Amino acid sequence: MDDAIAITLYDYYRSSASYRVRIALNLKGLDAGKSYAQCPISLIDNEQNSSSYTTVNPNGLVPSVKTDHGILSQSLAIIEYLDETYPNIPLLPNDPWQKAKCRSFALLIACDIHPLNNLRVLNYLNSDLGANQNEKMVWYFHWLERGFQALEAMLNRSPSFEQTFCFGKHATLADICLIPQIYNAKRFDFDMTKYPNLSLVDQHCQQISAFKLAHPDQQ
Repeated sequence: MDDAIAITLYDYYRSSASYRVRIALNLKGLDAGKSYAQCPISLIDNEQNSSSYTTVNPNGLVPSVKTDHGILSQSLAIIEYLDETYPNIPLLPNDPWQKAKCRSFALLIACDIHPLNNLRVLNYLNSDLGANQNEKMVWYFHWLERGFQALEAMLNRSPSFEQTFCFGKHATLADICLIPQIYNAKRFDFDMTKYPNLSLVDQHCQQISAFKLAHPDQQ
């Protein structure tokens, strides 16, 4: 690829945020091992808090990417960087209103659902607040339900929703954020039958190579 940049992705295979970046890389036609290198960081083994990784990301979270320009963290910032650096396949709609709606959908996931349910929060509930496994799942499901209800309603009200992708006829940032969140929900046997629109998007995206290759089971 002309003008390609050297990228190293630091990720954990089950991390929702890492999963998002892998989808975006695939949609851009950047292949692991060819266009970018992968450096796995095991959250189970607490490698994210090791001195070798906190020199990469002082916040001790994944993903991070190392590029010719330096190191970047936060999945949405990374995806935006990729979208502007590799504009061949845009990850946001062209229309300003649809672009804003797409960002709103993605941010609901990345800012309102995911931070309340990621591993370090669930571990804190247990280790510092004494929550047992059942209480942690009550917490997890509560915030999933609140968020998924809102996302389902957003798709239900959207005139551009065609039961394939969240916005229009192509994968966007919204789908990139949604599919990993659904994956995590299913891991914990969350009932998705209440969210038919979200499930339709999930079913459609799971047939697309960029999403399939980014799946945690493929890492």
